Amino acid sequence: MTRRGNAKKPSTIYTDRGRIDRHIIPLLGSKTIKGLTSSDLRTFVQNVIVGKTAADIKTRQYGRAIVKGGPGVAARTMGMFGAILNYAVEQGYRTDNPARGVIRPAGKRRSIHLDADRYAALGRALKAAEAKAERWQPLAIIRLIALTGCRSGEIINLDHSECDLRGQCLRLGDSKTGASVRPLGRAAIQVLEDALKETTSGPVFPATRGDGNYRGLTKRRMGMFENEPLIADVTPHGLRHAFASVADDLGFTEPTIAALLGHSRRGVTRGYITKLDTALIAAADRVSERIADMMAGATSAEIVGVKATQR
Repeated sequence: MTRRGNAKKPSTIYTDRGRIDRHIIPLLGSKTIKGLTSSDLRTFVQNVIVGKTAADIKTRQYGRAIVKGGPGVAARTMGMFGAILNYAVEQGYRTDNPARGVIRPAGKRRSIHLDADRYAALGRALKAAEAKAERWQPLAIIRLIALTGCRSGEIINLDHSECDLRGQCLRLGDSKTGASVRPLGRAAIQVLEDALKETTSGPVFPATRGDGNYRGLTKRRMGMFENEPLIADVTPHGLRHAFASVADDLGFTEPTIAALLGHSRRGVTRGYITKLDTALIAAADRVSERIADMMAGATSAEIVGVKATQR
């Protein structure tokens, strides 16, 4: 169960089991629950940080699993293990939680900002991929993530039934924070309209083989970006952060940006769960248009100049 009391998604359970199998069992598998001490857990955290559990493992389902260490992995694994030990206390296996008081390393929060040059590099990479007859799915997926700020899974798993072009929004049935309505700017709608023409129902981005959704985004992304050093380190999640940065540059408030991104927050953003404010759609328009202009190669000065002329 999650902290909110909901059942965890299969993908989350898969990740949790990976942390147990790749980190906890190799380092603490010989310990008993009753015999586990806070000192054991502090040593565990340090061992994961320095990479003692790092490995390159062959798997049947996914072919290969790259297991890494580091502060972020140690913090997330220790957080999950602490919850497991809380359950052990609740069930009477021991009277205290040895994870309490064990300091977890602070993860490095990456502030990702794509300026006009980097967005232009992204646009060039996507156009070059089109010229090489790259599959349409990864190109459209990357464009939509960049223009909407959605999580990669929300776009990859998008279904025809969730696309409300008339309402200028996506009505996601099962996002990370539950059911969610996301506004679409006109630049994003143009990309989505082209994608919807490829299929008539079901997944908007179907698998290239068999049923289900397209799953080759990571490998395709690496290939498309390799000739553009400015964006060699950009990930789909990085595009989501960059979208938020552009919205911030345009002067939108934190609650508005949170609503654009679909963050789960109390207060003003709750009003967007079932109905979109026209002001929020206008905000999505401005942000997506600014990003689309930069991806097309326009500089910040040119964008401002065009807007002034239009007024």
